[in-house]
Amino acid sequence: MPSIRKVPYDKDDIKLARYAKALSHPARIAILRYLSSVNSCCFNEISRELPLAGSTVSQHMSELKSAGLITGAYEPPNVRYSIDHERFKTVRKLLKDFAKMKEPEEKGNQ
Repeated sequence: MPSIRKVPYDKDDIKLARYAKALSHPARIAILRYLSSVNSCCFNEISRELPLAGSTVSQHMSELKSAGLITGAYEPPNVRYSIDHERFKTVRKLLKDFAKMKEPEEKGNQ
């Protein structure tokens, strides 16, 4: 019976996959674009910018927050959201490193 061999993934590959998943929906990109245009804002401001139900926006915000791409600071009676710029530096570096993959060399016409 063949043994199942687990392949350990590189920790940076795991991080990149997590960020890529969080960035994989246009609504999340729109949220990040809006947040990049303001220092911070509350949920209602973000929700007004998107043609989605508030509950849907909330789910997208939750994904971005779980990935660490946005942060929320409680300022009664609201939570003020902003981009985690340090985390985005990490995302940019991981994407830059990933983009450096070389194409395989072509073999001669055989």
